[in-house]
Amino acid sequence: MERTITTIQEHARELNLTGLAGTVDLLLEEARKSEPSYSDFALTLLESELSCRRKAHLERRRKIANLPLLHDLDHYDSGVQNGISQVQLQQLRQLLWLDQNFNLILIGPSGTGKSYLAGGLCHEALKLGYHALFRTMDDLIQTIRFKEITAAAAREYKRLLSAHLLVIDDIMMFPLEKSVAVGLFQLVNQLHEQTSFIITTNKSPKEWAEMLGDEVLATALLDRLLYKCEVIKLTGKSYRLEHRTTIFEQQQSPEGGGNRRKKQLPLQKGVGNHCKMT
Repeated sequence: MERTITTIQEHARELNLTGLAGTVDLLLEEARKSEPSYSDFALTLLESELSCRRKAHLERRRKIANLPLLHDLDHYDSGVQNGISQVQLQQLRQLLWLDQNFNLILIGPSGTGKSYLAGGLCHEALKLGYHALFRTMDDLIQTIRFKEITAAAAREYKRLLSAHLLVIDDIMMFPLEKSVAVGLFQLVNQLHEQTSFIITTNKSPKEWAEMLGDEVLATALLDRLLYKCEVIKLTGKSYRLEHRTTIFEQQQSPEGGGNRRKKQLPLQKGVGNHCKMT
């Protein structure tokens, strides 16, 4: 039996069925217990390979998206009062606005959940097959500066132009030099009504002119972003500061301080969770 399984795994790898190669031993063990029909077992084998490929594809797109470490809205503590209701959050997670090329601007002080919500919505888009990217303003500055100089920056800029959803985190935190401000406008202008944006910022639109150093340019940029846009003002004190921990507190309590993100739940049992890409 072991030799047969090894041969199946070798054939699967030769056929580039790497997901099946990593799961066939577990699937055969389950089949011996449940005794499915031949057709049902064949379907299970194909579903296993397809599930593993989808997971691998999603993981590759997550890496390209450059999501923040914590981004899963399934584990977001909806009890935190920060200016967005649970109903509104669920409506945003449906992503109907993304199909209509609407933009979101999340405004609020540091620590009110702007980046987490933006990253979470980006993650939702990735799961549904959208080409979604999460970039900080500093990331964009480097791309804009070097897109005509280095191949890596040129590839990144091309990647930005193909996105269905582009998150720009911490926009206008610092004043921008003229060439970067113009480059940002050109990017937004190229993507206008083709790509949805999620913008996080601690500056009101009225303050953007000061950061850009050009009122006309700021007006033109905002005109494109606000044309089809939902502006959400997040409020409250910084969650990080309110729930910060110290070295001594951490040593006294193994659990540590509070955490806005709930503990990750264990994966449910199922074919897809056996994936071992070999």
